Amino acid sequence: MQGQTKTTLMSGMRPTGELHLGNYLGALENWVQLQNEYYCYFSIVDWHALTTAYKETDKLEERIFDMACDWLAAGLDPDKCAIFRQSHIKEIAELHLLFSMVIPLSWLERVPTYKDQLQQLKEKEINTYGFLGYPLLQAADILICQAEVIPVGEDQVPHIELTREVGRRFNHLYNTEVFNDPIAKLTENKVLPGLDNRKMSKSYNNYIRLTASPDEVIQKVRSMVTDPNRVRKNDPGNPDVCSAYAYHKIFNASNAVETEQSCKQGSIGCMDCKKALAIQLTELIQPIYEKKQELKNNPDYVYDVLADGAEKTRIVANETMEKVRKIMGI
Repeated sequence: MQGQTKTTLMSGMRPTGELHLGNYLGALENWVQLQNEYYCYFSIVDWHALTTAYKETDKLEERIFDMACDWLAAGLDPDKCAIFRQSHIKEIAELHLLFSMVIPLSWLERVPTYKDQLQQLKEKEINTYGFLGYPLLQAADILICQAEVIPVGEDQVPHIELTREVGRRFNHLYNTEVFNDPIAKLTENKVLPGLDNRKMSKSYNNYIRLTASPDEVIQKVRSMVTDPNRVRKNDPGNPDVCSAYAYHKIFNASNAVETEQSCKQGSIGCMDCKKALAIQLTELIQPIYEKKQELKNNPDYVYDVLADGAEKTRIVANETMEKVRKIMGI
């Protein structure tokens, strides 16, 4: 943004479904803090959603609106950051196209997640350029807004390194310094299991929505899997195999040690343990839930936020593309 002096940070999420507590811990909670330290661009990356779900676009618009509501309800402030929809910045697509002319195919094929995802999602028919090239599109997302810092988990570090290589190659080919060298900012890895102690997955429906109602939170907590060997209330339990205790450690940390000891001693039953957890989760989620209901009833405001964020982003995107076009003779 013109006149801003803070270091620039960029990140995004794919609108592939409703956000849950795992998404909050993995990114959104961190973003809410980072907006106070950096000038942030936060993108709802709808083009990225098409890389694995190009056949499933009927609910895309609804999911984009829902994600914007979740972000705002969780605490992102449009006065502190630019919140926008990726496809509203056409310059990103242009930069991605130009990058595709100069980046060797082998660079994309060696991205660690590429072959893994092809195997894991083979039923999706994603052997397309869009899927192969999504790290290049990600590089365009980052470099077009001159981002300097990218908050990521360890699994995304290779993508940021590719982004750095893309910028360096462009600068070298055209003897310029139009692109900077963004760095990965590793986020704390808070692993949240599913309610059934399996990996959290939308296909398993073993998660708690970020904007769940208080009644829904209680119902979800009640369904949590606890120690299967604990038959009676006073039996000693094993917290290490209990999904409820995994949530206590994160969301009720001040009482986690006491909860662990009480479980092992058999002095607290599983239902009482879950009741205490439900109280903690409701205190966290209820304000977000209530704020989202307000936002859903005021869609004009939400779309104005996205439009304003796109306008802010378009300023730097246009500046970047003017330089790129001139350098490439376009």
